Amino acid sequence: MDRIPEPELMDDPAQAAEYAAADFAAPHDRFVALFRERHPTCRPLRVLDLGCGPADPTRRFARVFRDCHVTGVDAADAMIALGEKANHEAGLADRISLVCAHLPEVALPERHFDTVISNSLLHHLHDPAVLWATAQRFAQPNGLLFVMDLRRPSDEDSVRELVARYAANEPELLRRDFERSLRAAYRPEEIAEQLRRAGLDRLAVELEGDRHVIVHGRVPAATEATSTSPS
Repeated sequence: MDRIPEPELMDDPAQAAEYAAADFAAPHDRFVALFRERHPTCRPLRVLDLGCGPADPTRRFARVFRDCHVTGVDAADAMIALGEKANHEAGLADRISLVCAHLPEVALPERHFDTVISNSLLHHLHDPAVLWATAQRFAQPNGLLFVMDLRRPSDEDSVRELVARYAANEPELLRRDFERSLRAAYRPEEIAEQLRRAGLDRLAVELEGDRHVIVHGRVPAATEATSTSPS
């Protein structure tokens, strides 16, 4: 099944509010659990969350790793506003800073982060190289990168099965967005090629469950990454 891109931004206030109100506890908790499983000795302190949306997985990450400060970046004003409100209500506003900015033009007060995470951003990007380049830009040498995203099913029947399994009782807008996101997601082999082009082919690409893929590992120094890229 060919990839069908979807809009990069979820900047409609109604769409953002519906998304923020939805119950994503299972996949977002799984995101944090997988991070801990794959990197059990990691104790992140300065964390960058790319494509944080209303920051639900950001808050879950901060609750588990109590010594970290997380900077979340998203290009949608509506998402950032909802995230800041929820962070304040959760008592985490002092440990989570949200920045509204487009990748890769984002400017941040901190130059490097020991950990870069991203949940469900990749499938929104028309140019996936933006994610990998931004991660390389802000990750300190040998910093940790952990990405989780949807993976595109092989056929339309599989799309319909996944929507029925995971979104049958959701509002129509969320069902529609989930279906579009599945069609817009990248296949694991496509992600592997993206990483090869970025000089990040040492990162692991793993299937997760019936609809996700995770990418994780240490980010080499810029000169090392450049030397491994094709000329």
